[in-house]
Amino acid sequence: MVQTLTISARAKINLTLDVLGKRPDGYHEVAMIMQTLELADLVHLRQADSILIETDNPRLPGDESNLAYRAAALLRRECGVDHGVHIRLEKKIPMAAGLAGGSSDAAAVLKGLVQLWKLPLTPEDLSRLGASLGSDVPFCLYGGTALATGRGEVITQLQDLPSRPVVLAKPPVDVATASVYKGYRPEAVVVHPDTQSVLTAISQGNWHKVEQSLVNVLESVTVNEHPQIAIIKAMMLNAGATGSLMSGSGPTVFCLAENDDTAQQIAQRLTQECKAEVIVTRTSQRETK
Repeated sequence: MVQTLTISARAKINLTLDVLGKRPDGYHEVAMIMQTLELADLVHLRQADSILIETDNPRLPGDESNLAYRAAALLRRECGVDHGVHIRLEKKIPMAAGLAGGSSDAAAVLKGLVQLWKLPLTPEDLSRLGASLGSDVPFCLYGGTALATGRGEVITQLQDLPSRPVVLAKPPVDVATASVYKGYRPEAVVVHPDTQSVLTAISQGNWHKVEQSLVNVLESVTVNEHPQIAIIKAMMLNAGATGSLMSGSGPTVFCLAENDDTAQQIAQRLTQECKAEVIVTRTSQRETK
């Protein structure tokens, strides 16, 4: 029996994010085109008698409030497993950043424990369980390029886009997703994404059309509270980015670059001219296995 396992928990960005209305259950109905990145946390799993969690970031709790812990506890309860796991999180994804770091860690725990505990669960089973942990967890289980609808948990996998360099810039503020959605006002949105047009562009492998169509309606909330987001977007475009957008509820801003040299030039300028954590990465295609 496998005793240890390491899973990559990849970050995500939103190529589009639209809010369609309020649902009877209190959540918002959304339509989001999401994309995984090569940037990833490492989730190390080891057989244990109980569920234990260890992190290398003192800001991240190592108790039952951690989403990775909750993922293990959920799987243990649902499947009647009588042993546990030691989870060690090696964090690379910035926290509270709109990059799904916590959700991706939880998804990695779910996928890893299916192997470690030899559980007869299908991807659909895991997606259903993941949705009870958080709306981004099902997408993080699948990865690649996908349309997320419902409250974000209904995933339609799309054709993988070609790999492109991505520059991330997270200003020194944290944003709570629930607070952003609570502050969302439809009348404050000037432009909504043309989701169908972007889906067509993805089916054609047309990155140029995609990068011209980046829209996130939650910018109407988060940019008002943190104007540096708009400044970073403008800096990226002035430095040669082909498209720039806030990811998720923010505050991280990403941009797409034509090539690695341009991405490095953009990152260098951002590092010199603004207070932000800057990371250069690439888009990532869906894992085949």
